[in-house]
Amino acid sequence: MIDSISIIGTEVINDNTYYKFRRFTTGNENNISLCNANGEHFELLRDSLGYLVWDDGTIKYANNDFTAIPKTITDWGTIYDELIALDNEITVEAGTFISTYTQRYAVLSNGEQASGLDHFYYADGFGLIYDTSSFVSQDIPAIIRRLDSYEIQD
Repeated sequence: MIDSISIIGTEVINDNTYYKFRRFTTGNENNISLCNANGEHFELLRDSLGYLVWDDGTIKYANNDFTAIPKTITDWGTIYDELIALDNEITVEAGTFISTYTQRYAVLSNGEQASGLDHFYYADGFGLIYDTSSFVSQDIPAIIRRLDSYEIQD
């Protein structure tokens, strides 16, 4: 599958400037639930003092907060994102990048951490470089995404 992502403009909402991201996904003809659906999708994001924030005010990503941030709360447990490192070097098909490294994990209602553990690497000026998607109960990721190529335009 291929996700092509572009920033196509900005929008001002409540005096905040959001970048409009366009994602076009191909190759998910089997509608794999952990992957993006085929087609064109948009999201609005802004930087807010080290947090990447959606237009509804929720945090997508933090690059300066090492506390566990609850992402999803369910009756079976809570999914957290936790920033682990700031200056992590990662090499993917598109090159070598200095990135932040965040883990996503679930804590079950009985207080135990589930087996699934996901990894997210973001590089300033480039965005998401590498990530994994796992089922909560499985320690091997079902999906791995890597930055294959990029083009930065002025």
